[in-house]
Amino acid sequence: MKNKSVLELADIKTVAAAAENEALKNNWAVTIAIVDDGGHLLWLQRLDGAPPISAHIAPAKAHTAALGRRESKVYEDVINGGRMSFLSAPDLKGLLEGGVPILHEGQCIGAVGVSGVKSAEDAQIARAGIAALGF
Repeated sequence: MKNKSVLELADIKTVAAAAENEALKNNWAVTIAIVDDGGHLLWLQRLDGAPPISAHIAPAKAHTAALGRRESKVYEDVINGGRMSFLSAPDLKGLLEGGVPILHEGQCIGAVGVSGVKSAEDAQIARAGIAALGF
């Protein structure tokens, strides 16, 4: 049997605070979502001025990154590369850049999804949050 790390509330708060700081530093109004390794929502934070739709998109990006064990941008690139049939993949709704898995000791323990600014900026915020864990 293998042992696996899991996100605790303190970890989630650390990630959320660092992601929020990155967004505020750049004056970006976004929604930040954090999920566990099964894509279940653990944290949702919509900053002032973030578009309402971002509260749906951020968790979808995080969910996709957690289940796929890779950044959601991978799926966006596959579709943009012409593989339109991938749009029918089950349970993958956030097929846009901005979902980043949280990897620890080779295992995915969750993911961060961000929505509200350009996709590369969303991913920048997610990565800044994850970096605060110090892995």
